[in-house]
Order: sequence, then structure tokens, then C-alpha cells
Amino acid sequence: MHAIIRRYDGVDQNRSAELTRKVSETLVPKLEKLSGFDGYFLVDAGNGVFTSLSLFETPEQGMESTKFVTTWLREEKLDTILPNEPKITSGKIVAHGDRVLVAA
Repeated sequence: MHAIIRRYDGVDQNRSAELTRKVSETLVPKLEKLSGFDGYFLVDAGNGVFTSLSLFETPEQGMESTKFVTTWLREEKLDTILPNEPKITSGKIVAHGDRVLVAA
């Protein structure tokens, strides 16, 4: 399994609800249709920082998802909400637990 972590700094805090809604309503359903998709999480870390975690079967699928997300951000005109390029970390998952606890 391959993970892609994107950290967005400088997010417009007055529009974080709009960002969250768009991600839930339009991005996640599209990601779920991508080959190798295995999960997506969006974390509001506060102070204008959001982090996303995407899981795919292969590194190639992960790289394709990064291109996909970049296109989606441009099409949704989210550059004023997310003014800075994300810091991207990706790699092979080398350890994990079988139980994931999700809080809303």
C-alpha cells in the first residue's frame, strides 16, 4: 500500500467549511473511482493548516491521484482558499494496524 500526505498551510480559515464541503461532496466521490483507491482522510489541524492522507495500492496510482487532485483544485477554483502549494510526502506503508478509529 502507498500513502500520499499533503499538507496545506495558509488555508483561509473563514472558508474552511466550504473547503470541507467541496472535498466531501465532489473530491472524495471522484477519488473513490480511481484505480487502486484504498482511503482518504482530511484533517483540520487548526490555524489554517489542513492535511490529507490518501491511500492507494501502488506508487503509480498515488502519483496519478496527485495529478488528479491538482486538476480538481484548479477546476473548483480553490486557489483563494488554498493559496500555497501543498507539501507532499509519499511512500510505501511499512507498518500498520488493522483497526482504524475515525472521529467526526
